[in-house]
Amino acid sequence: MNKKEMLALVKTKMTEHRYVHTLGVVQTAIELAERFGADVEKAEVAAIFHDYAKFRPKDEMRGIIISENMDPKLLEHNEELWHAPVGAYLVKSEAGIDDAEILDAIRYHTSGRENMTLLEKVVYLADYIEPGRHFPGVDEVREMAKSDLNGALIQSIKNTITFLMKRNQAVFPDTVDTYNDLINRKAGV
Repeated sequence: MNKKEMLALVKTKMTEHRYVHTLGVVQTAIELAERFGADVEKAEVAAIFHDYAKFRPKDEMRGIIISENMDPKLLEHNEELWHAPVGAYLVKSEAGIDDAEILDAIRYHTSGRENMTLLEKVVYLADYIEPGRHFPGVDEVREMAKSDLNGALIQSIKNTITFLMKRNQAVFPDTVDTYNDLINRKAGV
């Protein structure tokens, strides 16, 4: 499947607003991959498909989480997390993408995880800072992303955790683990 075919497929699975967001993530992922040495083609494909399952019915996503033995903690947290792991599953089963690195970049683009790969970091951050995003703190992270991938990730995760805490929402354990892992690595632990 070429880029045009991939984009045509994902366009059928989302709103026009989300498609424009996806195009922004694709461009940002390419730029970050080039800047920090990630595989540009894999970054592009993962970015194209990162929100593939975003608009699937919640019952369908819940069923896939259960039937595919995904982390049961997902069901205890905000449904906004579900589209990432479910998306990785559906991209493999429906679009035929079977590259494990691409699928993991899709799977962890909302939560992160310990020991994130460079590709995972690129897609996570591209989703956070793409040009269509406008919220407090995003410009600071964009500026950091020009020279410090891990620093930008740390700041983006701080912002996300603060956002969730201000709304009395639970923080998914993988997100906390991602933050701790990045902080510990920065400190040389």
